[in-house]
Amino acid sequence: MPPKRTEAKGAAPAHSAPATPFETLDKMAHAGVAKATSGLSPSVLGEAWMDWAVHLAVSPGKQANMMQKALQNVQAFWSEALGISQPEASSDRRFASQNWQKYPFNVLSQTHLRTGRWWQEAMTDVHGVSPAHENLMAFVAGLMVDTAAPSNFALTNPDVIEATLKEQGQNLVRGAQNLAEDIARKTRGTKPEGPQPFEVGRNLAITPGKVVFRNNLIELIQYVPTTGSVRPEPILIVPAWIMKFYILDLSPHNSLVRYLVSQGFTVFMVSWKNPDKSDRNLSMEDYREDGVMAAIDAVQAITSAPKLHAVGYCLGGTLLSIAASAMARDKDRRLATVTFFAAQVDFTEAGPLRLFINDSEVTLIEDMMAEQGYLSSDQMVGAFALLRARDLIWAPVIRNYLLGQRSDAFDLMAWNADATRMPARMHSQYLRKLFLNNDLAEGRYHVGNAAIAFGDIRAPIFAVGTEDDHVAPWCSVYKLHLFADTDMTFVLTSGGHNAGIVSEPGHPNRHFRIADTPVDAIYRDPDEWLAESDVQGGSWWPAFVEWLARHSGEPVPPPPLGAAFGPYAALCDAPGTYVVQT
Repeated sequence: MPPKRTEAKGAAPAHSAPATPFETLDKMAHAGVAKATSGLSPSVLGEAWMDWAVHLAVSPGKQANMMQKALQNVQAFWSEALGISQPEASSDRRFASQNWQKYPFNVLSQTHLRTGRWWQEAMTDVHGVSPAHENLMAFVAGLMVDTAAPSNFALTNPDVIEATLKEQGQNLVRGAQNLAEDIARKTRGTKPEGPQPFEVGRNLAITPGKVVFRNNLIELIQYVPTTGSVRPEPILIVPAWIMKFYILDLSPHNSLVRYLVSQGFTVFMVSWKNPDKSDRNLSMEDYREDGVMAAIDAVQAITSAPKLHAVGYCLGGTLLSIAASAMARDKDRRLATVTFFAAQVDFTEAGPLRLFINDSEVTLIEDMMAEQGYLSSDQMVGAFALLRARDLIWAPVIRNYLLGQRSDAFDLMAWNADATRMPARMHSQYLRKLFLNNDLAEGRYHVGNAAIAFGDIRAPIFAVGTEDDHVAPWCSVYKLHLFADTDMTFVLTSGGHNAGIVSEPGHPNRHFRIADTPVDAIYRDPDEWLAESDVQGGSWWPAFVEWLARHSGEPVPPPPLGAAFGPYAALCDAPGTYVVQT
């Protein structure tokens, strides 16, 4: 039997005293500011700008250096514009077509790139500016420069000009129609009319299975075995609740769930409820207890397996690390292995998102959530879009509205548009305890009445980072080595936060590195690990299956699909009902 858990669930928020009318007025004002600024605190940018501006004002050497480089840029512009010198060929994807190699567009593109480099140099290496403020100013400057790119405007984009002449302006007519449709749909909050190329249950998330457990927070899906025997240890996957679970069960050809089932594993998947205003007081502890721990109990009750393989993706991996650490503290040894996909436990280097997180920003988000009870999907999508504005904002603007082209839909894009909400209390705890205070990494995170530590986990760990991750940079994921006190296998794969994980065998242009770090091995920093780990072509999925097999028992007959009766009896077919909540 698992050890008794005594944590209080659904406890009242720490600041539960009734707000005074003055405090309520302040929160309402802050919520209004948050709506006007898309959830970004003006004081965050104000503090960074003031730090930079004051230090630049008393740095005459830096000023002189930037003036010199500005004059050099002007000289280069006129030299190229008058034909005295030829602009260099650009490797920037925005200026990749042959049209950009022709005058005057080659001059425009090179001038833009030089301007971008100048602003980056102006924002950085100003003596005395804090690194956090310097990085934020550089990021904002990059956004502003990207906004002014010649590729974003019809009169300075040769590809748009060519299309306009060729189609006699019909591309702009279609673009205007696309813009009107998108604005109307955004205003109404509806999806495109008519049948969609991809739909959950039709051609997404169609691996056969049953929902075998449901509570107020999760549905647990058990997938139908496709092999005559299976490993005795089932796999439980905990995705992030910021995303729908079917990122790991997209189309049949790139479904990790289907692949694991085909390799002789019994697979269970947590499908999170999409919270609404009534769920505003759900906490991180609720997600651990009613999510991870309830799922573990169900998996073991159905399969009678003494141990299981736990897998966590992104924020689901962070939650799994909390649950696994608490289990280790309480001598609960039910985890055979623990796997983390693009998941962090230390948030000091958590990528561009970290630039905006301070007490002022978190307070503003809390006041915004207090009004509606959750952080909306639109607010989260907007924040993530800023991290890759070139690809997620400006490239679609050019394609949809200037060229008048609608992108062909594909499964990952359909999933990405199927966003979820975050309960107010849980998201506040996540931002404050993990992002802002880094409590989990620094030993201050409590489950129940005692602190937990990642280093207490003794089950072998498999961790995956992705090379181009803007949400969980691989060097931040790699920090698991600093906290783990067990054998660890680390994989670095090509791709980003999503595409790097959805990297099925046969996917072209994929590669990865993999290396084992025994518990008694000497620490290697990320650069050393990278230099000493050879690149292998293809998908990392087979290596993961091989690792799981090494930590599993001999194959046995498959377990039943749910219990015959009781709380774990099959309720409905996969993918269930929670995944289609809007």
